[in-house]
Amino acid sequence: METFLGIDYPTWWFLVVGALFSGYAILDGFDLGAGAWHLFLKGDRNRRIALNAVGPVWDGNEVWLVIGGGALFAGFPVLYASAFSAMYIPFMLFLVVLIFRAVSIEFRSKEKMYWWRQSWDVAYSLSSIMMALLLGIVLGNVLQGMPLDAEHHFTGHWLDFINPYAIMVGITTLALFMMHGALYLAMKTEGQLFEKVNHLLRSAMIFFIVAYAIVTVYTLIYLPHLSDTISENTALFVVPALSMLSIANIPRLVSKQKYVQAFLFSALTMSFLLILVAIELYPVMIFSTINPEYSITIYNAASSDKSLGIMLLMTIIGIPLVAIYTFFVYKTFWGKVKMDETSY
Repeated sequence: METFLGIDYPTWWFLVVGALFSGYAILDGFDLGAGAWHLFLKGDRNRRIALNAVGPVWDGNEVWLVIGGGALFAGFPVLYASAFSAMYIPFMLFLVVLIFRAVSIEFRSKEKMYWWRQSWDVAYSLSSIMMALLLGIVLGNVLQGMPLDAEHHFTGHWLDFINPYAIMVGITTLALFMMHGALYLAMKTEGQLFEKVNHLLRSAMIFFIVAYAIVTVYTLIYLPHLSDTISENTALFVVPALSMLSIANIPRLVSKQKYVQAFLFSALTMSFLLILVAIELYPVMIFSTINPEYSITIYNAASSDKSLGIMLLMTIIGIPLVAIYTFFVYKTFWGKVKMDETSY
């Protein structure tokens, strides 16, 4: 098998896909979280400010999801085919709420009637919550494993995805995004709205810490295979240790009203948690609950080394360009939200 810098191409592509989905979670995570809080913000002006806080960036954030999905398809076509066939209903539902959320943001400001704006407010908030929950449910099923046969075909029922562990991971994902979103709104608001957001932020931190503790204990007790890699290599304990320190640092920074630093540590927490997921899975991408030999790995699911090598070169050129564009957009719209005639 060909290598680049001593690492084989499937592993490189595993890292690329992981980095892309980490970027998506960090960037779209806060605008989904802000959307989840939307109905808690009373008053048309407050909701407009919250919408305008994410308005210039929410669609750009979703570019990372598109690139990540494309990278998954190009690099691991076997995984893409099996996962999307198995989770057809959850993915289609995710696509529906994703479109509905975009429509809600764009349509809300088109009319001034109370019922019109209230309806789109409800649609925006519920679709944001559903997207976060569905992302977590998909992740929970990937971690737990699925009934895959020797041909990597899913042999279960789509209702199997609604299981206790997947729901717990879904709730934890929602809680993390709500904390991330509240931190972002705290950076973008002022006055009475800031006070309200600050109050919601404290509830979000408690919600996330409790949900994270429950799902961690459940994972250690009922899914011991997910901790095998770390148990066999004690040096890797540094990753969960750093994630715990990062989580603990967020309330400390919030208490000192250092919201920018707290937001960065929230993003860092997401990175550490996804690195932990990658360590727990590698080289498996989806465990087979029927027979471990039927699991989808980065080696039996990958494209040819030649294809991966060419795509890796394109990634090395393309990803920095997307990162520069993202940085430029955030720099342009940095600071507190100011309303004008072009606002949502």
